[in-house]
Amino acid sequence: MSLLRRPATALLAAALAVPAAGCSAAGAAGAPGPGYSARFDDSGVTVTLTVRDWHDGAGSLDLTFAPDDEGFHLYSTDLPTSGVDGVGRPTTAQVAGALAATAPLTVHAQLRQLTLDGVNGAVPVYPDGPITATLPLRADGPGPATIHLGYAACSQTQGCLLPVDDHPVSLTVTDRGLTAVATSSR
Repeated sequence: MSLLRRPATALLAAALAVPAAGCSAAGAAGAPGPGYSARFDDSGVTVTLTVRDWHDGAGSLDLTFAPDDEGFHLYSTDLPTSGVDGVGRPTTAQVAGALAATAPLTVHAQLRQLTLDGVNGAVPVYPDGPITATLPLRADGPGPATIHLGYAACSQTQGCLLPVDDHPVSLTVTDRGLTAVATSSR
């Protein structure tokens, strides 16, 4: 599982601010304001971030991690930072700035234990293909915020892609919701 299939250069698509389903872009005082949606591709995985149910400065961040090729899985959120005997990287989402997480990141997929030759212990992975995770959020006031994402995708037959340790997604918290900040490639 040490074969690296992708170049180190990451491609980042522009983040877009769009109204969340059921939310008014006008957003009267106290009403839910625009939601936030962004998408990028880095190291063979397309990641989509969507804020939903944003009311009174709180909501949930849905993250979909979709490997670009079939047969690739992502690792458990509970995996140690350096993996198991160096194999794998945890799926992570951390917030900084004007946002705070109100509960841990949860993934809506069943874990399976992968046993590999030369690794002392099973490696917890999600099923091959896309996974969706949720991170409950609250605003700590208006201002800039960053969501830092980490993950790695591997295949039992095709090897591993380069891990992503800290992919930042910048946004701004306003009194009406979250909006995108211009992004650039890493």
